[in-house]
Amino acid sequence: MDSLSRRSVLVGSAIAATLPWLPNAAAAFTNPNPTRNGETIMSNGFVTTKDGTQIFYKDWGPKDAQPIVFHHGWPLSSDDWDTQMLFFLSKGFRVVAHDRRGHGRSEQVSEGHDMDHYAADAAAVMDHLNLRNAVHIGHSTGGGEVAAYVARYGIPKGRVAKAVLVSAVPPIMLKTARYPGGLPIEVFDGLRAGLAANRAQFFRDVAAGPFYGFNRPGAKVMEPVVDNWWRQGMMGSAKAHYEGIKAFSETDQTDDLKAITVPTLVLHGDDDQVVPYKNAGVLQAEILPRATLKIYPGFSHGMLTVNADTINPDVLAFVQS
Repeated sequence: MDSLSRRSVLVGSAIAATLPWLPNAAAAFTNPNPTRNGETIMSNGFVTTKDGTQIFYKDWGPKDAQPIVFHHGWPLSSDDWDTQMLFFLSKGFRVVAHDRRGHGRSEQVSEGHDMDHYAADAAAVMDHLNLRNAVHIGHSTGGGEVAAYVARYGIPKGRVAKAVLVSAVPPIMLKTARYPGGLPIEVFDGLRAGLAANRAQFFRDVAAGPFYGFNRPGAKVMEPVVDNWWRQGMMGSAKAHYEGIKAFSETDQTDDLKAITVPTLVLHGDDDQVVPYKNAGVLQAEILPRATLKIYPGFSHGMLTVNADTINPDVLAFVQS
């Protein structure tokens, strides 16, 4: 055994001693899909959608456990849910997440960067894995994806037990006659201009500034968090990200929200500088038939990462209720 392999096994053994939900941790460094009692407990792969797009997904945990499915925000990937996936995995759940088309490891196709395709792609993953009684959790744009998937595919197919919308974009971010409290189109035009001019710098500025509230007086910038946000963003397609701005800002999902009849937890921070809570979380709770709303004082748009110690237990309590 060479020194690198020996080191991997030693590291894996150390992890196994502290993570009871992954007894074969040492094997995980040499086997990408480790097993427990003959059953695969961690896996990943690709699903081909109806239009031929390859969608990457992760599927961790016992296959007979209740699934929790995570839908990421713009312009990130399923990696943004690492903290939550490990947390819920440790509680005995099966955890699943996918990279939206044009994001992360999914195919960088030219077309389909809209909420209709996002929902259909999510449905392709759920159908492939045959997930039932699932809890779907979406952050930001992923919250719009959850609303569209649950309303159009999940409930009609009887696959969804509950939903969680975190700092989510519905019903619509753009200022319209129906929703005059929204943001003017110039805000989103500015996002497009910044992305087109210098995507790398633009992504750095978003992560180091308003996304996590690091631009607030006295805030301590967490450089590794900024780096990880930037890494995820730069993995994806500039075209997907550019066109995704229209998808998350101009899609009116009022009808999707009205159609979600399962219990839905709505979480939002009142210092969210990206998706202001009064035109998002508050309205969601008014439109959804069975909503529970919780507003966190001082929390940012990126509270799932920087306030995971608060958010995770609250979501767990809802899932188990």
